[in-house]
Amino acid sequence: MKRSEFRELASRKIIQLDGATGTELIKRGMPAGVCPELWVLEHPEAITDVQQAYVKAGSDIVYVPTFGGNPLKLAEFGLESRTAEINAELAAISRRAVPGTLIFGDIAPTGQLVEPFGPLPFEECVELYKKQIAALLEGGVDGFAIETMMDLQEARAALLAVRELCDLPAIVTLTFEPGGKTLTGIDPVAALVTLQALGADAFGCNCSTGPEAMAELIRRMKPYAEIPLAAKPNAGMPHLVGDKTVFDLAAPEFAEAAMHLAEAGANLMGGCCGTSPAHLAALHEKLRGCKPLPPAPVRRGVIASGTQFRRIALDEPFAIIGERINPTGKKALQAELRAGSLELVKTFAREQTELGAAVLDVNFGLSGIDETEMMRRGVSELVLACPTPLCIDSTRPAAVEAALRLYPGRALLNSISLEEERIKEVLPIAARYGAMLVLLPLTDDGIPETLGERIRVLEAIMAEAAKYGYTPADYAADALIMTISASPEAAAVSLDFIEYCARKLKISTVCGLSNVSFGLPGRPTVNLAFLGMALGRGLNTAISNPAAPGLTDMVVASDALNGKDNRLERYLAYHAAKAPSPAGTAPARAQAPAELTPEAALTESVLRGKREETLKRLDALLAAGADPGKIVNGILIPAITEVGNRFERKEYFLPQLMQSAAAMQQAMEKLEPLLQADSGDAPAGPVFLVATVKGDIHDIGKNIVTLLLKNHHFQVIDLGKDVPAETIVDAAIEHKAAFIGLSALMTTTMPQMRTVVELARSRGVTAPVIVGGAAVDETFAESIGAVYAADAMATVRTALKLI
Repeated sequence: MKRSEFRELASRKIIQLDGATGTELIKRGMPAGVCPELWVLEHPEAITDVQQAYVKAGSDIVYVPTFGGNPLKLAEFGLESRTAEINAELAAISRRAVPGTLIFGDIAPTGQLVEPFGPLPFEECVELYKKQIAALLEGGVDGFAIETMMDLQEARAALLAVRELCDLPAIVTLTFEPGGKTLTGIDPVAALVTLQALGADAFGCNCSTGPEAMAELIRRMKPYAEIPLAAKPNAGMPHLVGDKTVFDLAAPEFAEAAMHLAEAGANLMGGCCGTSPAHLAALHEKLRGCKPLPPAPVRRGVIASGTQFRRIALDEPFAIIGERINPTGKKALQAELRAGSLELVKTFAREQTELGAAVLDVNFGLSGIDETEMMRRGVSELVLACPTPLCIDSTRPAAVEAALRLYPGRALLNSISLEEERIKEVLPIAARYGAMLVLLPLTDDGIPETLGERIRVLEAIMAEAAKYGYTPADYAADALIMTISASPEAAAVSLDFIEYCARKLKISTVCGLSNVSFGLPGRPTVNLAFLGMALGRGLNTAISNPAAPGLTDMVVASDALNGKDNRLERYLAYHAAKAPSPAGTAPARAQAPAELTPEAALTESVLRGKREETLKRLDALLAAGADPGKIVNGILIPAITEVGNRFERKEYFLPQLMQSAAAMQQAMEKLEPLLQADSGDAPAGPVFLVATVKGDIHDIGKNIVTLLLKNHHFQVIDLGKDVPAETIVDAAIEHKAAFIGLSALMTTTMPQMRTVVELARSRGVTAPVIVGGAAVDETFAESIGAVYAADAMATVRTALKLI
């Protein structure tokens, strides 16, 4: 199926997807604990029956049963070497089952966090998905459904794998928590912006919530959507009735609630956990004659990190692009970069963000370093250090590609000129990864001197960019301001250029603000004077140091005067923050790292998840004679507790939690021999037994719990995944467990939790059983005599309270 045909189909009707597959296969005899893909391969009549039932219920697209078909998931069953065979044959089975219906290869998470957030290298992840996708192509799929992703970077890897192998349609859906973000903190609009720019043909959400809650997510994304939006909600929340998992919404109620999705603007609709052919048939009846709301973005020109997004447009508040991550004229930064350190880079990033920078310019153009490798490392470190969207600034095509390929967001690229290399090499790279562009009116012959020449060059660049699908909302024109010390008329030409772009072309403009005053005394005054004049002409973005005296004051005031500050909220908040304290002193400022005490520095390192720095701070404390026990109880435990508090307040998400926990774990490993020597025969902490229940092979949540429990002095016995009840209870008795922790992701394995509790109690085990997982809630936990924990940190807190 051509991508254009997919878009055309989505414009004519609401495309109906299929419903749940796993539960339907279980109804047809699939036992717990087996590899679903292999079982279907051996029992093709089961999936044939399921898919034909969904087509009869009105589904236009059915998913090939390859949810766990990537090499990492198949490796859990010893089947990695059969990846190509399994995926190709499952696609062929689906093609034979529903010959007149579109079949999309199902691509799902690997179960690991991807670089820079986790241990799986990004390029390795892309290659893993390519193995699965190539086999599905061989089997004859019409497109791909990348679904149930919680990590934007993993979704990017899968989408890039599709795009680098074929030109078929790709639907991407993430799974969002009740708070409106994924477990890794990904914002739905930021994810939409990133993935539609990268080449997704539809984007949306599946699993986690029911139709009404999902409609709110669709509603939030619709103004930014240039592609169709997809929704595959659960049939409400699951509950255990006897030994069966049932969901809140029966078929009629599901279909009725799903109409909220259509009203919100969903163009593709189906069902996830708890839905059946009956649910999809009821939905089909409701959708009969329902016309889709087409993508009609009213908010374009958006850049994003995974967790934040910022629109760059004439009607938006002024955007400061922080200029400090640039070695030009910065000897300390040059020395650090040549030494391979990025600590100052991360410090600059945090400081500029705190001072109001909306975007961070990232430039590593320096002799004596590998700029491409440094750019790649820099992007990785900055993504972890700061949520602010990035502007990639390099003259080297290889460095640009390295940064844009790895960056888990939609970046701004500085810049595209009419120079041959930039047009022929860099523009295609920018388009491949969907970057927003800074357009520089520059040619191989140099800088055009007159306004007319600059406009002609700019329009020529815009014409080239349009060939790759770029629109005027996708770029900002650089005013190319030169110093007035060498060219007194330079300011006037740039101001006229800004006005022409803003008033005539209706596009954003940007300038390197400090260039205008180079070589002059009183530079800050000249810069501010030019900024005031440029603001009056329509300038809406500048590359500058947000700490420059008076800069933010002028920007905030300008937004208020231009009507870009709703009810002066930003202006008033800004000046309230600047006001003196009641005692008449200046507002408190965050201490610089050099001002922190050694104890506070170690705390800060754990809070920020800096492993190497944590060990250095710890070594310094130990060398100064600090007591290991006091370090643990007075510094490390309070620090990781604060990490948990931030996680619960949704200030931190899974990546930050994992980084801090890993830093804490490294510190504990160093301290444990010292603690043992000091404590002699002192008793160890309580034993906490953890396992993923029988039939469930998902363990990422359990692994996070294990790491945090170890951080809090628990002795953890990790039994792994797919563990029978007898094994769990036997181990609890053998190790005299104080707690038993059970995890289940799938609704079909929830009954195993009850089996464990009942067996434990029948054999005299009184240890509290703490349960968690995506499908589990407090009502379910109470019904089986267990204690509910919503996430990894909640597990730790619950155990500490019970102690």
